[in-house]
Amino acid sequence: MSMDFIRKLPIPQEIKKQYPLSVAFEAVKEQRDKDIAAVLMGESDKRLLIIGPCSADREDAVMEYIHRLAKMQEQVKDKLIIIPRIYTNKPRTNGTGYKGMVHQPDPTKAEDMLEGLISIRKLHRRAIEETNFTCADEMLYPENYRYLSDLLSYVAVGARSVENQQHRLTVSGMDIAVGMKNPTSGDLPVMFNSIYAAQSHHTFLYRGWEVRTDGNPLAHAILRGYVNKHGESLPNYHYEDLLQTYHLYCEKELANPAVIVDANHANSNKCCLEQPRIVSEVLHCCRHNADIRKLVKGFMVESYLVDGAQKIGEGVFGKSITDPCLGWEKSEDLILRIADQI
Repeated sequence: MSMDFIRKLPIPQEIKKQYPLSVAFEAVKEQRDKDIAAVLMGESDKRLLIIGPCSADREDAVMEYIHRLAKMQEQVKDKLIIIPRIYTNKPRTNGTGYKGMVHQPDPTKAEDMLEGLISIRKLHRRAIEETNFTCADEMLYPENYRYLSDLLSYVAVGARSVENQQHRLTVSGMDIAVGMKNPTSGDLPVMFNSIYAAQSHHTFLYRGWEVRTDGNPLAHAILRGYVNKHGESLPNYHYEDLLQTYHLYCEKELANPAVIVDANHANSNKCCLEQPRIVSEVLHCCRHNADIRKLVKGFMVESYLVDGAQKIGEGVFGKSITDPCLGWEKSEDLILRIADQI
């Protein structure tokens, strides 16, 4: 048999009931959602900073990082809304390697999807209850979103998922900010088709239900660079790229034109130490052009406690086991410099 059905997993409602978010923190999430929406709709001059590890690998290191971010948020609260990245599922280019906490709560042990679902919910809930941060996650599996739907304030749809219809339609039924990345090919019309679909209403099949959605006006663009036919990484954060994106937004007449610039991935050729330079260049473009300043709503940065990356099992606390990340001291400096330049 080509597919072995191991066990029936609990539905999201059952996991939520078992590990609920307290009523007091429901209000925290509601306010965070409103504040983030105000930025994307142009009602606030603040900027968003979605920052954190490439992938969440161990709860203690992630929470140490987020507690440090909470102190930074207090320093820059008049300029920035920090949204920590707790990315619990990791897309893999060729399907191999660590797929995230939802698969392996402990990266050194075998996969356990039930324990994974419980672990990611407990981690996101802990972030809210200890730091008042509602966080971001990537929606790699649309059917899993409901396990975290009451905890997340930001969702990213990755470059390999953005062309998938189920991702687009699921986003149309969400009421929080969702960033749609440009595909790995760099085809911006594909990204804008995804945003259009996400902002539209639909009827479709989801988790065994026929569902109807109203559309999500907070769906927006994330520019993350692209790869050409030779496999070379090329950026799309330069002045001309941002201006082209602005004009495409105008042509499509989409709600709430907004761009988040991903400073890593193909934009940096995965050279994580380039991220501060890239952010500075984009901020310079914002100062030079009013349309770009109105369009760019923030940044996405891959950051952790220690610079770089390590292999699973090396045991360096707070060092990425997937893509290289900017270390804490450099990240702290970057956050302060962004706030100073806004």
